[in-house]
Amino acid sequence: MQSTSHIDEARRWIAHNWDPEMPLGQWWRLLADSGWGFPHYPTEWFGRGLSPEISAQVEQALHEAGAYGPPHGIATMMVAPMLLELGTEEQRRRWLPGIVDGTDIWCQLFSEPGAGSDLAGLRTRAVRDGDQWIVNGQKVWTSGGHYAKRAILVARTDADVPKHRGLSFFVIEMDQPGVEVRPLVQMTGDAEFNEVFLTDAVVQADSLIGEVNHGWGVTLRLLSYERSSLDPEAESGIQGDLDLTVPAGLYASGQVDDGTGGWMPRGSEAWALLVELIGDARRNDDAVIRQEAARIYSWFQIARYTALRSAAAAAAGRLPGPEVSLGKLASVRLLRAWRELALTVLGPAGQLAGPDAPRGGLVTNIALSVPGLSIAGGTDEIQRNIVGERVLGLPGEPRVDKDLPFSDFARS
Repeated sequence: MQSTSHIDEARRWIAHNWDPEMPLGQWWRLLADSGWGFPHYPTEWFGRGLSPEISAQVEQALHEAGAYGPPHGIATMMVAPMLLELGTEEQRRRWLPGIVDGTDIWCQLFSEPGAGSDLAGLRTRAVRDGDQWIVNGQKVWTSGGHYAKRAILVARTDADVPKHRGLSFFVIEMDQPGVEVRPLVQMTGDAEFNEVFLTDAVVQADSLIGEVNHGWGVTLRLLSYERSSLDPEAESGIQGDLDLTVPAGLYASGQVDDGTGGWMPRGSEAWALLVELIGDARRNDDAVIRQEAARIYSWFQIARYTALRSAAAAAAGRLPGPEVSLGKLASVRLLRAWRELALTVLGPAGQLAGPDAPRGGLVTNIALSVPGLSIAGGTDEIQRNIVGERVLGLPGEPRVDKDLPFSDFARS
């Protein structure tokens, strides 16, 4: 009953306040101030203290009303939960307002050319200099780095201890002379990712999250948020650098691209699109197609409930559990199956791209993008190792570097 009353209240608020002519920035600020943009956040920090499940239902209510949802990207998926859990009061005051109203776009500086799945092997260094840290190194696969205002950064602050113990977690401003961003073109033709070169870049001392040399724990929490964000019913894709003066209704209707158009639709929309593709191909009575569609529908539900379990655990303050890795694996399996069935019913037309292709090339773009999900947020192999060791009790892989100082490793 309580859930129903909250959803009814949200629907009334949306009906009273949604105006497609309102500038996007004003609409996002209204959502943030009302608490309906992120209702699972605490009441003192732009939320309503509700459960992740109710929050997902509110998001669905916005969608059903034709209203544009709240900001969606690394800042809201990962940074805000991290600040609410691990940030100081001053850090929350400094950064959360710009996150919830969409004025500040963030990116993530984690992976390096020689440190992807083995993230703790990163080599970017941060050296203390008075009330600042001086950072040098290279990062790669940075989504949105070409327009982000600031970034979350993991850097090595002590090379004379084992690799997991010498890392620290920072927030760094991207608009400074020591930060160079270069785009990486994908096989879709887009350039969503970047490599970032840090040359004597500056981080203020009060932008350290947690304690010096204890950044690995912060990093693990953040990665759990990232993997949990693969809920197929959540807003999909990372919004681009949007013009906050444009009427919000133009983004809601898709008349103005918000940067997510070439990515996977939310779960209910993805299912509806698949059903339409099957109907357009006149394969509704094909028993094999129907069986596979039923399997995909069940996987949508499994992935959604697994993601809700992860979100509920995080909201309760529990450490990341195996449901995070299982959820990530379930979502990737689902998206692969969706891609295969969509391409099957499209036939040869599924090889076409561009505006003249079926659905404007959306299915082809999704098909080319899905393989990357097996790598993003921790590879499938890493997730299976976590499940095997922490759930099944299998022995861990031998680690000769476990107790050795990072500086002792030979590097090419």
